[in-house]
Amino acid sequence: MRVGQGFDAHAFDAQRPLMLGGVAIPDHPGLVGHSDADVLSHAIADALLGAASLGDLGALFPANDRWRGASSLDILRESAQAVARAGWSVANVDATVIAQSPKLAPHRQEMILNLAAALAIDGSCVSVKATTTDDLGFIGRSEGMAALAVVLIEQPAPARG
Repeated sequence: MRVGQGFDAHAFDAQRPLMLGGVAIPDHPGLVGHSDADVLSHAIADALLGAASLGDLGALFPANDRWRGASSLDILRESAQAVARAGWSVANVDATVIAQSPKLAPHRQEMILNLAAALAIDGSCVSVKATTTDDLGFIGRSEGMAALAVVLIEQPAPARG
């Protein structure tokens, strides 16, 4: 078994839609980024890659034309596939979105289902939480948001003869 941790942060951009866990959140500014800037999916993908010692998100998904405007769920899916090719499977994900707003509770189940599908695991193995910074820092000033993720990956047990 291996554990990986991931982090991502982006500033707000009122000209873009907000995507979190593959869900478009209405009535809230989006995030600055080369792809759709989904901080939740990015943090999970980075944690996966770290756990499998496959580098970081920027190394596998450079800011080039191929990834411009890309769905971060596609980036997460490709990260999970790279982890699988390296001989690992995703056991579970625990992620936290850090933002003053919006409220995530109405969207949490859809996020979990989207993330689980991209990772090819059961939704019961994905946890998505939210917290604020109690008005501290760039997040508290509503300048942007961040996400943290921890993942556990495992290799299949050897066959017993």
